[in-house]
Amino acid sequence: MHAPKPLPPFAGKTFEVRYDGLAATNAYADDGIHMRYAITEGAFAGAEGEVAYTWQHVAGEVYVITWQEADRATVVHIDDFAAGTSRSFFTAPSLDFYRLEGSLRPL
Repeated sequence: MHAPKPLPPFAGKTFEVRYDGLAATNAYADDGIHMRYAITEGAFAGAEGEVAYTWQHVAGEVYVITWQEADRATVVHIDDFAAGTSRSFFTAPSLDFYRLEGSLRPL
């Protein structure tokens, strides 16, 4: 029998990510599995939803967080919670691919 995976330190917390041309809030549920996202600025503003995500610890307070949205968009974040930085790689439903760098801050 496997021990349950520990919760990530961002579980139960909400963060704003801000990139050039896009801002969003990511609210991570206490369960370490679900989150609500809302894109608040940019071409995708108004998109929101609840998704299941997976995460992997990289080093220090750096985590890779991935999910797929209802519209089939795929998202990968490399978030450094100590440095307050976020890198996002996502494929939109149109199959356009985006690479973004920006800030990460708790709300």
